[in-house]
Amino acid sequence: METHMIFETHAHYDDEAFEADQEEILNSMQECGIGRIVNACASIESLKDTELLMEKYPFVYGAFGIHPDDADKMTQETLDEIRKLCQLPKAVAVGEIGLDYYWHKEEAEHELQKKMFCAQMEIAREEKMPFMIHSREAAKDTLDIVKDYVRGGMYGGIIHCFSYAKEMAREYLDMGLYLGIGGVITFKNAKKLKEVVEYAPLSQIVLETDSPYLSPEPNRGKRNDSRNLIFVAREIAQIKGITEEEVIAVTEENAEKLLLR
Repeated sequence: METHMIFETHAHYDDEAFEADQEEILNSMQECGIGRIVNACASIESLKDTELLMEKYPFVYGAFGIHPDDADKMTQETLDEIRKLCQLPKAVAVGEIGLDYYWHKEEAEHELQKKMFCAQMEIAREEKMPFMIHSREAAKDTLDIVKDYVRGGMYGGIIHCFSYAKEMAREYLDMGLYLGIGGVITFKNAKKLKEVVEYAPLSQIVLETDSPYLSPEPNRGKRNDSRNLIFVAREIAQIKGITEEEVIAVTEENAEKLLLR
């Protein structure tokens, strides 16, 4: 019988939270049922760190892009670097990219974020790569940009750490995109997200942690890592009335189809 392993589509193992025991944790993944991991870039420094992780661990892949929080640090050189890294054999996506208005309230900041978001979506289109979207308190602008690009032809993508309501989920699902579901689904107060997961077809869900952030129950508040994904799979299984094995198998298949083609 084929054994399925959890495919972790979004983690940050280059984060300083893993400085002391990164190797130990990553070396324990396979025996804990984690088959593959995508290390997603966020900062400019993480481009190089992700490339190194990808080279060191056969099961680690890379998503290359800059988080909207660092939009003001990006130059043409950064974009050229992302493009170059996307051509590596184990590069699987452009990400994490998008919009984050939580800390950034100024119109000028929003404009700069949108500009850099679009520049990276262009790279995804030209390099025929899927994208990984980060969107926080920027629901409408994110949707407008994604819609615009998908209309012009893209190669799929994940709305990472999906946090909006069912109506917004429908928009993304109708475009054939995937929702990244992580630890928040296990929180008691995550009513909105539980409704989204109930509504979304399993064939358009992928598992992710956003490690070291957003640990699921029962480890909420502690440093997160991919081994906690079993709690996420369990919660999705419960919501959908299926087995956790089915959740693991289908989400693994989804991630392979999108990221490893």
